[in-house]
Amino acid sequence: MTTYLVRRFLQAVIVVFGVTVIVFIIIHELPGGPARGLLGPEASAYQVHEFIVQNGYNQPLPVQYGRFIDQLVHGNLGYSYHYNETVLALLEQNLPKSVVLVGLAYLVALIIAIPLGIMQAVRRNSAVDYVATGASFVAYSMPTFWLGILLILGFSISWRLLPPEAPQGATVAAVLSDPQAMVLPVATLALVSIAAFSRFMRSSAIETLVQDYIRTARSMGLPERTILARHLLRNSLIPIITLIGLSLPATISGAVITESVFNYPGMGLLFYTAATSHDFPVLLGSTVVIATATVLGSLLADVLYAVVDPRVRYA
Repeated sequence: MTTYLVRRFLQAVIVVFGVTVIVFIIIHELPGGPARGLLGPEASAYQVHEFIVQNGYNQPLPVQYGRFIDQLVHGNLGYSYHYNETVLALLEQNLPKSVVLVGLAYLVALIIAIPLGIMQAVRRNSAVDYVATGASFVAYSMPTFWLGILLILGFSISWRLLPPEAPQGATVAAVLSDPQAMVLPVATLALVSIAAFSRFMRSSAIETLVQDYIRTARSMGLPERTILARHLLRNSLIPIITLIGLSLPATISGAVITESVFNYPGMGLLFYTAATSHDFPVLLGSTVVIATATVLGSLLADVLYAVVDPRVRYA
């Protein structure tokens, strides 16, 4: 297991390095550049030139990338032109809030989707299964921004039950101090996740129900509840574990569309603002964090496989 983890760690370093190279080239090829994004279209050619020279954007890309890697190794993710603050400080402010938002959404989705998927598998081709399947397809196919707008129209404008805007606190404590404002953003993300998780859980549970050990447990006279809890649930969680591992990057990066719709001050909104203002250091710093979370999420899923399924061993 230790050898496997070391090998995967080395692979993760290579992947993150490759991602930084690709994103660095793509960002620097975007039209406009950071000078126009910060100084605006009314800036003179002299002002644009001075900005480019002062920040080293006139140097060759390999030189700029080498300077970026050197700063990254020393824990410096750069300085934001738009926010006039270090990228590390911006991540420290916004990352915990995105973790709270997306983490709550996934927690709610798992609590609902796992029992729902098992129920659909046990009552396959029944009226309950058809209704849940239809609702899942509708929720999964609906664009996130459209779902968020519908929830705002219904619960905020028509019924006036919940605020249309997410909490605007600068800290996690401030965000959690207004739970009513968190309902709609969390619900928007959770509904889409429930649709995906329940479909995977249903398919996995249906495959598990026809296994020999399920028939053996029933032939021994074990209660149906015991069979579902001890044998069906654990052996059907493999696809869900994959989704949980792959959801870690989304938890770290935030939900760009949802945070933009509800004006939630998290990583998603930060990344969107950096992209529209050509704030290169924020884009690069966020990409490094997201890439790291992606490889860690994949590694976490592999480790959880061995925990859930004793047949999985890494030698």
